[in-house]
Amino acid sequence: MFESIRQTWFSNVKGDTLAGIVVALALIPEAIAFSIIAGVDPKVGLYASFCIAVIIAFAGGRPGMISAATGAMALLMVTLVRDHGLEYLLAATLLTGVLQIIAGYLKLAELMRFVSRSVVTGFVNALAILIFMAQLPELTGVTWHVYAMTAAGLGIIYGFPYLPRIGRSIPSPLVCIVVLTAVYLLSGMEIRTVGDMGELPDSLPIFLWPDVPLNLETLWIILPYSLMLTVVGLLESMMTATIVDDLTDTPSDKNRECKGQGIANIGAGLLGGMAGCAMIGQSVINVKSGGRGRLSTLVAGVLLLILVVFLSDWVSQIPMAALVAVMIMVSIGTFSWASIRDLKTYPMSTNVVMLATVAVTVFTHNLAIGVFVGVLIAAMNFANKVGNILHIGSEEIEKGRHRTYRVVGQVFFASSERFGNAFDFKESVEKVTIDLSRAHFWDITAVQALDRVVIKFRREGTEVALVGLNEATATIVDRYAVHNDPAAVDKLMGGH
Repeated sequence: MFESIRQTWFSNVKGDTLAGIVVALALIPEAIAFSIIAGVDPKVGLYASFCIAVIIAFAGGRPGMISAATGAMALLMVTLVRDHGLEYLLAATLLTGVLQIIAGYLKLAELMRFVSRSVVTGFVNALAILIFMAQLPELTGVTWHVYAMTAAGLGIIYGFPYLPRIGRSIPSPLVCIVVLTAVYLLSGMEIRTVGDMGELPDSLPIFLWPDVPLNLETLWIILPYSLMLTVVGLLESMMTATIVDDLTDTPSDKNRECKGQGIANIGAGLLGGMAGCAMIGQSVINVKSGGRGRLSTLVAGVLLLILVVFLSDWVSQIPMAALVAVMIMVSIGTFSWASIRDLKTYPMSTNVVMLATVAVTVFTHNLAIGVFVGVLIAAMNFANKVGNILHIGSEEIEKGRHRTYRVVGQVFFASSERFGNAFDFKESVEKVTIDLSRAHFWDITAVQALDRVVIKFRREGTEVALVGLNEATATIVDRYAVHNDPAAVDKLMGGH
């Protein structure tokens, strides 16, 4: 137990602490921006980010992953806040947490098995594009100073690691923020700073129970929003956990992560914050800055609160150009550049899944819709491929009297029509044997196709024998087949 605690908390103290500092600085403008998107006061996003990061450091299943207020979640809150106000948002946040805990106990994270690698790649690329697009307002209609500062920031981020001795010991994004802030303070140039994003809170968060009626009417108001927040939050968190798993080459407990996200959102709702989830951008910053353990997430959360409450005068002076440079670095590092090269070598079906996920996510700005479309197309491609792996051959055993059909492959909704068309019902034979020893029937559609084949042969006066059914096929055929039930046969064939 003590070894496990040491490994997850104190095996990388320096790296986790420095990475947490970088993440805390980068969280501030994002939390403020997401609060503005949701239509609430900036302190709602900042309190949420502090609370979620601190709780998830202890309760989460993926060490080193950063969770806080996110844009994907903020977009879902706009209508609720506009129509019903902040108190209902806090209530929805609490319900979201409860639903996510339930999802964890139901082990719904196992559904990630059905998300193909091409969908994950598309999700990553779309998020990288969205992160970059989110920086464009800070680079539009501004003076040349902003472009110069941003370029200098990128130069520091990518050049500092090559310096001998200190290049690898201090995260370059942290150096970028400190240096550009010093340049701004010394030069007095007129560019946007964190302070221009919104007023920072001047007090610690306090316990707040949502001031809403505890009745069914309130439940029906917040339930649709809570369900959407639950799905999007868990989807983004599970995707981010998978990506951090790959970056760090370590496993994580996805079901514990579901529960942890739920506990964190309940905590956020009780402290006046909005619902949040894992942040791929900040998680990538953390990993690339050297963060690996739970300590990095805890440092990020605690330092965020300290910065915005006690050091707000200094934090407000950080130029947005410095943070834009950091986020552009995140965007570049997040995008899977290998996926562009792989377009030439991967099958068209795989490329379509990846590109569709990217296109839908970027167009809708909704990660859940993009992933759903990707999974749907991937499932259709898979069904089509498996459905084509079906061969039905025949052999005349006794001329004019007996023919055997041998079915090889998978029979289900995508291949049932092909299965039904493979038999010659006009051939005049006394007996037909259908050998299913190398076939597998998966669903009701397949059983109905078999019923139709048997019934059509019998209507031509042919005796039909089914042989070689494996145990699973025999079970589903025995339970649902109707070719031996005259009344059901008439109904199946349209009453003719």
